[in-house]
Amino acid sequence: MKFRLISLIIKEFIAVWQDRKSRFLLIFPPLWQLFIFAFAATLDVKNVTVGILNRDSGEKGFELVERLRGSPFFTHLVYLSSVEEIAPFIDMQKGPVVVSIDETFSRFLDAGESASVQLILDGRKSNTAQIILGYMSDIVARFNSDLFPAPSTIQIVPRNWFNPNLLYPWFTVPGLLGILTLVVTMLVVVLAVAREREIGTFDQLLVSPLTPTEIVLGKSIPAILIGMAEGTLIVLAILFVFRIPFSGSLPLFYLAMFFYVVAISGVGLFISSLCNTQQQAILGAFVFFMPSILLSGFATPIETMPEWLQWVTAINPVRYFEFISRGTFLKALPASVILENIWPLACTALVTFPVAGFFFRKRVASG
Repeated sequence: MKFRLISLIIKEFIAVWQDRKSRFLLIFPPLWQLFIFAFAATLDVKNVTVGILNRDSGEKGFELVERLRGSPFFTHLVYLSSVEEIAPFIDMQKGPVVVSIDETFSRFLDAGESASVQLILDGRKSNTAQIILGYMSDIVARFNSDLFPAPSTIQIVPRNWFNPNLLYPWFTVPGLLGILTLVVTMLVVVLAVAREREIGTFDQLLVSPLTPTEIVLGKSIPAILIGMAEGTLIVLAILFVFRIPFSGSLPLFYLAMFFYVVAISGVGLFISSLCNTQQQAILGAFVFFMPSILLSGFATPIETMPEWLQWVTAINPVRYFEFISRGTFLKALPASVILENIWPLACTALVTFPVAGFFFRKRVASG
């Protein structure tokens, strides 16, 4: 019995190692996810881009800006020339904070009076906003103690846009809409094809009068409808259970959701076209899940990731819908901004669907 058991164990190891796809799934995904986790899955807020609106012509205002420049957390300072530039800076997520120094800053401090610095924070990222506020408070406190040992004080006046009370569900729940829709839609697609391959009915589809294009559409349309229904259910829960306000355009939001679900269906079909079993399909889906969620900005802001990793997020469809979902719920995103984030989703679908169809046609030809 011991010999038979050892033989079976050895046989299983050999079977797994000789299967090229299983060998790939055992080696590449853990290393890839370790790489992504190390750089993206961090709650540290660094590499922050800060908008600076310095209307003070005095020495103290310039010195405070230099203190911000010297901070290891704020690596990019963007100088704004007017108050009108603050809203586009925050809206387009060029940075999570704007530091506004008014004209009386140096004058009040030189006169021994208290002065204030206004921080305008992006409340859609409540955790990041609170951490940045802590960084700013520390910098201002050091600046105050170094230059003004006397009673003169500098006060920070924070203002959180789009989420005034920094309620954490307002930050997480709209983002979960994209994550849960991703999981449901992709699993429906990848399992639909892999299940038929495993039980042998997919070969019957390949020899039927159905063309590869019709097979792709027949497998993707049910998943798209299920994904839209799942998304609608989550939207209703967000509105009536969590009572998070919906500030944007509902038709534009559903247009974005449709293209998002179509893009995810295309990715799922591409993964399923490479897999022969449900086990491989599920593993392939989870290989896509983890990096796409980590690189979407759901938990950690994209702008705080290393610059090369920010370029990688450009091919991630989840990133664009996360931006649309949070922006539509918490602020009325303009139609132009929504459309700017829809076309990458359309491009994803235009690439993945033909590639999946190519692999299906290749299987027909080889059969």
